[in-house]
Amino acid sequence: MSHKGEVAKLHIAWLGDGNNMANSWIQAAARFGFALTLACPAGYDPNPAILAAAQAVASRPIRVVRDPAEAVREADVLNTDVWASMGQESEQEARIGVFRPYQVNAALVAQARPGAIVLHCLPAHRDEEISEEVLEGPQCVAFDQAENKLHIHKAILAMHLGKKQ
Repeated sequence: MSHKGEVAKLHIAWLGDGNNMANSWIQAAARFGFALTLACPAGYDPNPAILAAAQAVASRPIRVVRDPAEAVREADVLNTDVWASMGQESEQEARIGVFRPYQVNAALVAQARPGAIVLHCLPAHRDEEISEEVLEGPQCVAFDQAENKLHIHKAILAMHLGKKQ
């Protein structure tokens, strides 16, 4: 991880919905050896089969908690995603009420390790899952993250189109 050093030494916190992105982070934690704590509201947990399979092979803890403050304690990286993904637009208003305590904001970031960074896979709903202050603040590297994804996507396209880079 370009901003934090060796991935296996990190503690990463996920805040919000146990969606596809949370499931991907669970699989990455098992593969790359970082500690992962997910804070999800009851009823919005990640896929239990993915979680169990990852926990069975992980070298460091992968846990699900309900309290966002517990998840970010000792975290080097805080990560979130939109509260209502594509296809869930009709649930948007209800989800705002459920997920409000999981917002990545300055008060929550202050409870993480000093120097913690913030990720978001973008696009973000400002002042919903992430506060404007944090998204535009110095600890947020979501725009670097988006640029890295751009280059990965271009490489995948080039590979599948038969072009050499």
